Amino acid sequence: MANTVIVGAQWGDEGKGKIIDVLTDDADVVIRSQGGNNAGHTIQVKGQKFIFHLVPSGILRRGKTCVIGNGVVVDPVALVAEMDRLTGQGVRFGKNFQISETAHLVLPYHRLLDEARERAKGTNQIGTTKRGIGPAYSDKASRTGLRMIDLLDGDRFPSKLRTNIDANNRVLEAMGAQTVDYGAVLSDFQLAADRLRPHVTNTVLLLQRLMRAGKSLLFEGAQGTLLDIDHGTYPFVTSSTTTAAGACSGSGVPPHSIDRVIGVMKPYTTRVGEGPFPTEDGALGDMFHKMGREFGATTGRKRRCGWFDAVVTRFAQAISGIDLLAVTNVDGLDELDTIKVCVAYKFRGKRIDYPPADAAYLRECEPVYREFPGWRSPTGGVRDFRKLPPNARAYLNALADLTGAKLHVISVGAAREATFWR
Repeated sequence: MANTVIVGAQWGDEGKGKIIDVLTDDADVVIRSQGGNNAGHTIQVKGQKFIFHLVPSGILRRGKTCVIGNGVVVDPVALVAEMDRLTGQGVRFGKNFQISETAHLVLPYHRLLDEARERAKGTNQIGTTKRGIGPAYSDKASRTGLRMIDLLDGDRFPSKLRTNIDANNRVLEAMGAQTVDYGAVLSDFQLAADRLRPHVTNTVLLLQRLMRAGKSLLFEGAQGTLLDIDHGTYPFVTSSTTTAAGACSGSGVPPHSIDRVIGVMKPYTTRVGEGPFPTEDGALGDMFHKMGREFGATTGRKRRCGWFDAVVTRFAQAISGIDLLAVTNVDGLDELDTIKVCVAYKFRGKRIDYPPADAAYLRECEPVYREFPGWRSPTGGVRDFRKLPPNARAYLNALADLTGAKLHVISVGAAREATFWR
C-alpha cells in the first residue's frame, strides 16, 4: 500500500477510525501525528466495541507498528488508562507501540486552565472538550512545555514540573479556579513514566528506518479540516494542524514520501461544540439522535447535524489535496424521501462557492440547496457498491463530483465488514 494520509473533510467525527481500521490491513505502520485525547475513534469488530483517544487504532491488528508522533500532545496518565482498558479487551502492547520522545505532555493544570478559560468566555464559549489540549499546545508554542523526554528524566523532571506548576497555579488562583497539588501530580506522572518508558523512542529515526525497509505508512488524522488551527472556522477550531500537512510536521516524514490523501466524510454534516454551521438542521439531528446516532465518542455530547455541505468538502479537498474519498454512515439516510445538499452559499446577496475566513461572515451565509431523491431502502447489509439502491449510488457519485475527488470507500454500518470499495 502507498504511504497514505487520512484526513477529515468536514468538522471531525467523520468516521476516520473505521476507515483507518479497514486500511490498516494493507499498511505496516499506523501513525498519530497531531491532536491529543480530545480525539475519539470507535471501531466495532465481531460485535466488540473499541474506543480510542490516543492509541492508534491499528493496534487491533497484529504485525502492525503503531506510533504516536511528535505532533501529538500526550496525557501520560490518560494514555496508561487507555492502554489498560484496551489490554482488558485483549489488545497487546509491546514493540508494536512506540511514542515520540519529543511529544509534549498534557498536565493537570492544562485541563484546569482549559476549563477556567472556557468558563470565563460565558456565552462566547468555543465548546472545547476541556482535556487541556489547547493550553498544552500554547505551552509548546511559548517554549515552556514539558515533553516525554523530560518525563523520563528522573533527575530533572521533578524540578521542571514544580516550576511549571507554581507558575500555572498563580494563573489559576487569579482566575478563581482550582489549583494543582505538586506531590500528587509528581507521583501520578512518575508511575506513568515507568509504564511508558519501554515505548518511548526517537520516532523520526524509527519511521525513516521503516520507510527505507519498504514499509508502508498510514497516517491517522484526528478532528477535521474545518477545525484546523490555520484553515478552520477560527476561533472555533482545535489547536493543531488537521490537514494533510500536519502528518509530515507531526511525524518527521518528508512531504515527498506521501503518495495519496484520503478524505473521510459523512453523506451529511455534523459538528460538536460551538461555531458556525450553515446547513445545520434540528429535525435531521433529532432523527439521528432518536436512531441512537451522532453522539461524541469523547464527550458523549449530541452532535449538531445538518445536510451535506459541498462548499466545505471542496475546500477540504483543495487544502489537503484529497485524492480519494471515503464516505461513512451512508445507512443513516436510508429512511429519507428527499436529501438536500448545499452546493454554494448566499452571502449578502451574492452566491459564493467557498467558506468565508471570518466565522461571523460564515454565520451569515445561507445554503443554496440541490435536492436528491432518497432510496427508502435499508443499506446496512450491502457489501457491494453495485448492490446499493440506484438512488444511493447516484447520490454518492454526486457527492464525489461536487467535492472534486474520486469515490473510493463506502461504509454502511459500524462493523468492520460493513465497508466496501467503489
